[in-house]
Amino acid sequence: MDRLEIPLSRPDLSPLEEQLVLTALRSERLAMGPMTEEFERRIASLAGVAHAVAVSSGTAGLFCVLTALGLGPGDEVITTPFSFVASTNVILQVGAKPVFVDIEPVSLNIDPGLIERAITPRTRAILAVEAFGNPTHMDAYANIAARHGIPMIEDCCEALGTRHTGRPAGSFGRAGVFAFYPNKQITTGEGGVIVTDDDHLAGLCRSLRNQGRPIDPTGRQRWLSHERLGYNFRMSELQAAVGVGQMRRLATILERRNLVAKQYIDRLSAIPDLVLPTVDRDTEMSWFVFVPRLGVDYTREERDEIIDGFRAHDIGAADYFPCIHLLPFIRERLGTGPGQFPIAESISSRTIALPFHGQLTEREIELVAQTLELLLGRNTFSRR
Repeated sequence: MDRLEIPLSRPDLSPLEEQLVLTALRSERLAMGPMTEEFERRIASLAGVAHAVAVSSGTAGLFCVLTALGLGPGDEVITTPFSFVASTNVILQVGAKPVFVDIEPVSLNIDPGLIERAITPRTRAILAVEAFGNPTHMDAYANIAARHGIPMIEDCCEALGTRHTGRPAGSFGRAGVFAFYPNKQITTGEGGVIVTDDDHLAGLCRSLRNQGRPIDPTGRQRWLSHERLGYNFRMSELQAAVGVGQMRRLATILERRNLVAKQYIDRLSAIPDLVLPTVDRDTEMSWFVFVPRLGVDYTREERDEIIDGFRAHDIGAADYFPCIHLLPFIRERLGTGPGQFPIAESISSRTIALPFHGQLTEREIELVAQTLELLLGRNTFSRR
């Protein structure tokens, strides 16, 4: 049998996206045009909110929200150590201090029972991340934030299309932010969208993304007028055109990804020493990645050997996510170190992201599963 290259992720693109990009090119309106407006409308409708503001990335979106909320030096933001580093970077970029809270071992999100003991008079926000797209506890975080009179920001960059207790991702916080890197549920190449019901916050974010230009009562911006420090965080019409095509096909894209996740769960559920992702009964999952983890007896080094083994077999795999508080530059800036967040550290040392996208075939899933069994068997033998 020929060796198969099975990548970790692959975008789901079609002739529709190609045609919409050509339409945008031929229109000669390459920025801030009808494609961006349609994309924003579709995202706002999916999230069940009044406003969507398209930006150049999810990171840019989070930065805009924190800036619009007035966060800066001396402020603290409660967040998770188990996430992509951008959720911490944006806090540092506005001059505030990330305050990490350990995670809950099933959802892999912040443990809501630990949040209130981390709140101080300097706490200005909770930035809650939906790890791997799982929205569990988002309602709890919002309730805690409301009790303490601080905003909850929903980092739903990995959760487009997910619902929890009947509510869509993006609707739980003062604002939410989606992201559309090529490995996400849908892609615009690079890009993000801020979602909110807050009229004032949406207006500020629209101004911030577009060089601080003011917005008149009709929603238009005066091109050479600048009323605040702003940034070039706009999404191009070409990116938005891809996003419009993806959103028109969203149901099919999510259905394919859900099928792949189900096939993985069915195939891997009998493998000992493997903990599969768990979705609670109140959640309708939109799968971003598929990340099982090894049992508690496995070391980080053994996990890394298995990841290397996958790659040696031409199969993509990765260590999602390294703990943020253990990254060298974070340790230097914040004084964090090993042992502070034991659940996050334990889980982080044992996770393996497997190839995941909507075009994976049953044969490819079977090859991934067989390779994992082979690598686990080798590891067990080497322990003897």
